[in-house]
Amino acid sequence: MEIYTAMRHFADSWGLLFMTLFFVGAVLFAFRPGSRRHAEEAAQIPLKDD
Repeated sequence: MEIYTAMRHFADSWGLLFMTLFFVGAVLFAFRPGSRRHAEEAAQIPLKDD
């Protein structure tokens, strides 16, 4: 049961911090300047007629 307690404490502290930083990084990556053109190109890939 000691491993469970240690993992729970890790998830409550450092795990939460890591997930929060990852989320903020993903949002910043998605809304960075110049990403609109890349997103529009990626959205058109299924519609391209080869």
